[in-house]
Amino acid sequence: MSEASASPLAARLNALLPPGRFERIGVAVSGGGDSIALMHLLAAHHAAGGPEPVVVSLDHGLRPEAAGEVAAVAQSAAALGVTHAALVWGGWDGRGNLMAGARRARYRLIAEWAIGQGLPAVALGHTADDQAETFLMRLARGAGLDGLSGMSAERRAEGMLWLRPLLDTTRAELRAYLRAAGLGWVDDPTNDDTTYARVRARATMAALVPLGISPSGVAEVTAHLREVREVLDAATYAVAEALVRFDMGDLVIDRAGLAQQPAELRRRLLAQALRWIAGAEHAPRGPALAAFGETALKGSAPATLHGCIALPEGEQLRICREAASCAGAVPLGAVWDGRWRLNGPSVPGAEVRALGDAGLQQCPEWRASGRPRAALAADPALWRGAELLAAPLAGMGNGWHVEPERDRADFLVSLFVH
Repeated sequence: MSEASASPLAARLNALLPPGRFERIGVAVSGGGDSIALMHLLAAHHAAGGPEPVVVSLDHGLRPEAAGEVAAVAQSAAALGVTHAALVWGGWDGRGNLMAGARRARYRLIAEWAIGQGLPAVALGHTADDQAETFLMRLARGAGLDGLSGMSAERRAEGMLWLRPLLDTTRAELRAYLRAAGLGWVDDPTNDDTTYARVRARATMAALVPLGISPSGVAEVTAHLREVREVLDAATYAVAEALVRFDMGDLVIDRAGLAQQPAELRRRLLAQALRWIAGAEHAPRGPALAAFGETALKGSAPATLHGCIALPEGEQLRICREAASCAGAVPLGAVWDGRWRLNGPSVPGAEVRALGDAGLQQCPEWRASGRPRAALAADPALWRGAELLAAPLAGMGNGWHVEPERDRADFLVSLFVH
């Protein structure tokens, strides 16, 4: 392929990954045309001063051909002089939504791998076609502005920064690049299985082209919507910066000040507060969120949603984790519930789990913390069976201490990362 014909693609990579931003990044490559093109483009970009790509492929174990496809990616990476790692997932139990489960597993496993490799980000091969299909699928679900604004070029999830440098590039452009370079790829047969919503959305998108509605056109519309979303994000950030404080894992909001804000800014702030505290992939939406917000702003009774509780405290509103929704037990020193790490002397048989009401009854000094019972019940504690060994946030340290994994600054940043 000529340098001139590759230059628009190179420019798009350079916009998101200029030389000096990262030394190394992960690249998720399935063997399909989009990700194969991304791998080759990033290898060329590295030669021009961009970050060094480190390739990873995941075998979901859902098709017998998958292992061979991963091996083919490894060969292609080796030919480019690029490091490759192969991951395997065998976690689907036949229940629930297969594609959704596989997607979550893919992000989780790749994030764990990237963190273990010390990589700051992972690049994905999503294109303008993927953006258009996502728009149609979300439109069918009655999504609002955030959903219809589509995928972002940068998104943080599972403790990793995910980059989509090809969102302005069509699938046809990438196929043309691969053919001109004499490069092959594998077409996943599930791309023709109309059982899946994305396949149906792809067919619908093709049917709309004669009307002048193209993938690149829809991607342009989503870009306009993202600009509107960014304005709202900035406004929500300003409100949060003025009205929200961080208190031992909880978010405490000036309730009176929040009530004076436009309804959309109130909705966005509460939705993101719930998502952030729960460590959830998505924020709650719709009637449930509206009802939660109405109860929370009245300040007359607690409100629960999304694994969180909103507790009225005079003119303040405390949003904390709900004890019943906390994660299960983890070993001492591991991150618990995505929020805390409890450190201290090792004790055989000890584990970290929620303090709960039973544990709180064993902490006579808990009132000195200044936090309500419901908030403390969702805090980390060290247990050995039914024996409570430590609950540092409830005044029972006994030589152990906790470290928050997130703080107020992290919450404020999260308002911009979708």
